[in-house]
Amino acid sequence: MLSPTSEGMLLTPTIEAGASTSARTTVEATDGKINGDSSDSAVQMKKRLGLLEGVAIILGIIIGSGIFVSPKGVIQEVEAVGTSLIIWVMCGLLSMIGALCYAELGTSIPQSGGDYAYILEAFGHLPAFLFLWDAMMIFVPTTNAIMGLTFASYVLQPFFSGECKIPELAKQLLAAVTICFLTYLNSYYMKVTTKMQNIIMFTKVGALLMIIVMGIIWMLLGNVDNFYKPFDNTETDPGKFAVAFYSGIFSYAGWNYLNFMTEELQNPYKNLPRAIYISLPLVTIIYVLANMSYLAVLSHKEMMASDAIAVTFGDKVLGVWSVIIPIMVAISSFGGLSVHIMTSSRMCFVGARNGHMPALLAHINVKSYTPLPSLFFLCILSIVMLVCGDVYVLITYSSIVESFFIMLSVSAILYFRYKRPNMERPIKVSLWIPIVFIIICAFLIIVPVYVAPYEVGMGILITLVGIPFYYVGVVWKKKPQCLLKFTTSVTLLCQKLLVSAKEEKDD
Repeated sequence: MLSPTSEGMLLTPTIEAGASTSARTTVEATDGKINGDSSDSAVQMKKRLGLLEGVAIILGIIIGSGIFVSPKGVIQEVEAVGTSLIIWVMCGLLSMIGALCYAELGTSIPQSGGDYAYILEAFGHLPAFLFLWDAMMIFVPTTNAIMGLTFASYVLQPFFSGECKIPELAKQLLAAVTICFLTYLNSYYMKVTTKMQNIIMFTKVGALLMIIVMGIIWMLLGNVDNFYKPFDNTETDPGKFAVAFYSGIFSYAGWNYLNFMTEELQNPYKNLPRAIYISLPLVTIIYVLANMSYLAVLSHKEMMASDAIAVTFGDKVLGVWSVIIPIMVAISSFGGLSVHIMTSSRMCFVGARNGHMPALLAHINVKSYTPLPSLFFLCILSIVMLVCGDVYVLITYSSIVESFFIMLSVSAILYFRYKRPNMERPIKVSLWIPIVFIIICAFLIIVPVYVAPYEVGMGILITLVGIPFYYVGVVWKKKPQCLLKFTTSVTLLCQKLLVSAKEEKDD
């Protein structure tokens, strides 16, 4: 039975959740719970996330390995301790302004998918598809690969002492196993995953509080020489400032990820903004104080020479207890990867539901009520990225493009204010907030064009490559019968293997 939407990317067939065909019987045999009409037994995503889980998702994705590993990205660009701290504060404020905008978007358009859903609603199919193209082909799998490699590095490091380097294959294998394991957890044990995130959230915050306390004690003992003339030798090149901002914003990245799961959030009109309002100020305060501690303990040269700031900090301050830091970084990377796998799969699911990805990816497992095909698909892409070469280069190419799409999402607020003045807005921010955010984003997008033109050009090229796929997969309706038969057989096979069916909509 073909999907009722005629604009699925490959027009893949789907077993309707309420159909009474022989194919449907195959799925029904796996779980009798589908037969009921109640919302509890319907094949759809369940509202399993409360306020605590919402906060854990935001903190889990923001506080990844970045704050422990690479704060030197800011100070190496601006050269001054005081300016570095100011940039960390400004990055936090920018993230909070953006989060306020996403609180309005998330409550005005209460759909999962985050930026993709907002761009689609405001600007149409092609821009939304191009965002989805970049996200699914580059942003998501490369981020998963990098998080997995970071976790593997910190787990394997104790087994390779001295100058002995960790074999690249060992890191790749452990990262692949970790990605597969977390995909499995997120596919079948959502309750376990959300409880694990709550525990990891407190662990991450505890680790950063330990760094902050040790830094404060260090300063109280009179070690404040690093803050003497904090603004001397400040870099004045606007391009350097833009790059420093990117380094800071990278560590704050993820504040919009709860919007990817709006449909699974209990009482989203209250819990979505509350989770944002709790998380962002808390992260900003913790990040600024943690960087103050780093800068108090480590000199400029020590920070430049370190590949893992928190580990160098621990070696200098904690002595024999410094082993705690690598363990905390590993736990943080593990938790961040789990959240990223969970939230990004929802964007893939919503994209398929809107006909921008193969329709199979819009199916839900009939036992766990999770988007199992989307999770499985992104798992495969992430593992491919582990072995495809330097994934960091792809992130560099696409970071400017991702910033552009975030700016486009926030621009939707201005578009809706003009085109839909009577649109229901449970949260309505002052108009200056999205305007300021858009102006700052525009600066951060335009300035790197002359600082790193090659990287910007490659990011644009990757995005433009998606246009032919849009016209072939989405716009072209009359596909050959042989292609339809092939996709039919593939879809039916995958549905049986993954025990999945099309989402049932509430009447």
